[in-house]
Amino acid sequence: MSKRSEKTIVDIAAELNLSVSTVSRALNDHPNISVRTKEKVKKMARKLGYRPNALAAGLRNNKSKTIGLIIPRISMFFPATISTVIQNKLHEHGYNLIICQSNDSYEQEVALVNTLYSARVDGLAVSTTLHTTDFSHFDIFKEQHIPLVFFDRVPLEKNVKVIKGDDFLGGFTATEHLVQKGCKDIVHISGPLSCSLYVERVAGYKKALQQYKLPFKKSRMFYQELTRENALKACQRIFAQKPYPDGIFAANDTTAITILEYCRNINVRVPEDLKIIGYSNDPRSAIITPSITSVDQSPEIMGERVAAALLELLKSPAPQKPSAEIIPIRLIERASSAGKSAAKAAGKPAKK
Repeated sequence: MSKRSEKTIVDIAAELNLSVSTVSRALNDHPNISVRTKEKVKKMARKLGYRPNALAAGLRNNKSKTIGLIIPRISMFFPATISTVIQNKLHEHGYNLIICQSNDSYEQEVALVNTLYSARVDGLAVSTTLHTTDFSHFDIFKEQHIPLVFFDRVPLEKNVKVIKGDDFLGGFTATEHLVQKGCKDIVHISGPLSCSLYVERVAGYKKALQQYKLPFKKSRMFYQELTRENALKACQRIFAQKPYPDGIFAANDTTAITILEYCRNINVRVPEDLKIIGYSNDPRSAIITPSITSVDQSPEIMGERVAAALLELLKSPAPQKPSAEIIPIRLIERASSAGKSAAKAAGKPAKK
């Protein structure tokens, strides 16, 4: 089988008896080229199967008009929503987006960073893996002054641009809500503390217990990847013996939904016997019965701010300055934590 030859603007020019420069300008909608000529050139380009060489164009002008995005998993509601917003916003400004999944693998994240750098992306946005503690593979972007933005899962200590949720306040608010609903024995199922956002949510959980004079119990803490399988294992331990807790704060909605299903199977009533709160405000939390109270992280706002930060950095020739932007959270109260408020019974907390 003969190898298919790529058609170039030279071939289009020869077919139409035009100059190569005229064809190039027509394909790029140059204002000095007539509409009739543009239509004729584009029609011939389609007929010949011409494909513009973006890589070659990028090498000429040192711009690929492409941004790289690395997220843990596209199947997760929060990063999927952010990715959609980023892509739409960048497209409005003439940029394409390459979306990559690390699958929460540090090794894969390193490989993706190297691949995107080699692909000459003009900028990079990253939500890191659960296990990323060494961020040196990103240094090449900083050293070459290529815009780099971390979001959601960000370095704990790194002089870069970060955009993140208010995870400390989220952990505090979720726990305080359960306390004010009368809960005195609250389990927290956290992600691994190698990830920055779970460090802050745990800190918020502990602060709320302290302010409402409730003891922190190590036996009521779970640190694990927040999968359905791990949630089931945690439930088996939590409900292995009485007394059962009266509240559970889960650090994602998948875990909260799994807990709800487990409770249904062992005849623990939600919210009468146990109140549950999740995190992320996944759409599933609103349609399950009973619906699940959750902390909304405003993914649309975060996506907009990530795109805006990249565009701002792309405009500035100066090296980027480290900064942190905090996206607000809000509590979405639903049936899983319903019941008479027990704020008075719990006692007034100390001043913040």
